[in-house]
Order: sequence, then structure tokens, then C-alpha cells
Amino acid sequence: MNELILNLKSSFRMEDLLDVGIVAFIVYRLLSLIRGTRAVQMLVGMGVLTAGYFLSSQFELYTTHWLFSNFFDYFVFIIIVIFQDDLRRALTKIGRNPFLFSAESESQLEMVDEVARAAAQLARDKVGALMVIERETGLKNFMDTGSKIDSRVRAEILYSIFLEQSPIHDGAVIITGDRIASAGCFLPLSKDPDIDRHYGTRHRAAIGLTEETDAVVVLVSEEAGAVHLVQSGQMLKNLEEGQLRNHLTELLGLQSDRVAISNRMRSFADLFRGTRKKPGGKSS
Repeated sequence: MNELILNLKSSFRMEDLLDVGIVAFIVYRLLSLIRGTRAVQMLVGMGVLTAGYFLSSQFELYTTHWLFSNFFDYFVFIIIVIFQDDLRRALTKIGRNPFLFSAESESQLEMVDEVARAAAQLARDKVGALMVIERETGLKNFMDTGSKIDSRVRAEILYSIFLEQSPIHDGAVIITGDRIASAGCFLPLSKDPDIDRHYGTRHRAAIGLTEETDAVVVLVSEEAGAVHLVQSGQMLKNLEEGQLRNHLTELLGLQSDRVAISNRMRSFADLFRGTRKKPGGKSS
């Protein structure tokens, strides 16, 4: 045993530790990206097919083995075709620099502002709405139940979607990053037997989704004309526009980014004021 440990110590390099860490991080990020999407079911299917491939070889089922072999030859192309949207989104995230303050943070903060503004207007006009903001858990399965939008988040667009005249008003809008991914989506209803009996379908859907995922849901009650925020099955009721904006900023981890933007704008303003001063310290 001691000899084995000594051999391991002598052959171990710091590069090996870095190598294992990188692979573990990549696997973790891949699993995070596909969690809650169709890829999970596909992985299960791939496991079954892989088992069939080895079993057919073991039991000399030549025709079956040939069929599996040809399938795996084209597997990469099948993945690209089926998951082209997911791959594009994943590559976009990887391409952004995670170590510097980027345009992604600004666009996320802009998204929060637009959602808060839309919710306040919808509440004033007593128009019911469900706006889902995706976080770590993928919501692809729920997006597929609605109509694909793929638009920048704008308060006017959100407002128009939930008007009664809209053909996709009876459902939820799902927001991914800074884009409206899909509208008219169906959400799972909460199965909690202790839920308030006065809650309607919209409330139960908001609670149900947040019980299953880490998504944040902005709910506008049609009857009360009030804005609620739902997360982890819990509901914050009767929020003003500013309160909703602050809660969303905190839940999405954008608090420090909002401060960074504020400080940067203040620095630009100070710089601008400084350039307008004459050498004697007098303003021009």
C-alpha cells in the first residue's frame, strides 16, 4: 500500500490536477445547461442505445449491431440538428467574457426595468399576466408548449402579448437572458393541498413552476390589479414598480452590476464636467 502511494505521489503533477478541474467544470456546465430541457430525456435514450450497442456486440447480433454502429456514426449531426437553438445559446454564453463587466449585465438590468414597467402598466389596466424569467434550470420543455417569439424584452411588447385581443394572451411569457423566448406557454399547476383556495389558475401555475424549477415569475392579478413576485413556491404580494425592480435585481444577482453601472455613469459625468473647465478652474 505504501509503495502504491509513493508511486502515485511520484507520478502526480499539478498539471493533472488542473486537467481534472477543467474537465469537471466543463461537465458541470454542460449538465447545468441541459437541466430541465429535452436533452435530459435524450441522454436517457442515449444510455439505452449505448447499452443496446454493447449487448448486440456481446451476443453477436450482427444486424442489430450494424444498425447501432451506423446510428452512432451520424450522432454528432443529429445532435446539431435537434439542439441547434440550445447550442447557439450555449456558445453565445461561452463567448462572453465572464471576468469583465460586459454588455450582458447591462442588458439583464434593462430587461428587469422593462419587465417592471410592463407589470406596473398591466396592473393599472387590470390585465392579467404571467412573465417567467429563466435562471439556471432550463425551461425548454415549457417553451415548446407556446409560440416562439425570440425578441428583445420591451414593455410595449409584453403589454401587447397579454391584451385579450392577442391570440397568445392566455399563457405565460418565458424570458431567457434579455430576450422573450416564447409566449402562450403552459405551466404546471401547483399540487400543494394547502394552497389558498382563492387562488386562480394563473396563481397556481406561477407557484407550480417555481416549486419545480428555480425560475422567477412575475404575476399580474387581473381581478386585484396587483403585481406579485413568485419564487420557490413563495409569493411576495402587492409590489410597486420600484419594489419589483429591486427584488428582481437581487434575485438575479444583478445588484453589484447596477451599482457598477451607477458608479461608471457618475465617473463619466465627472469626467465630462472636468473637460468643460478652463485651466483656471472656471467652467466654460
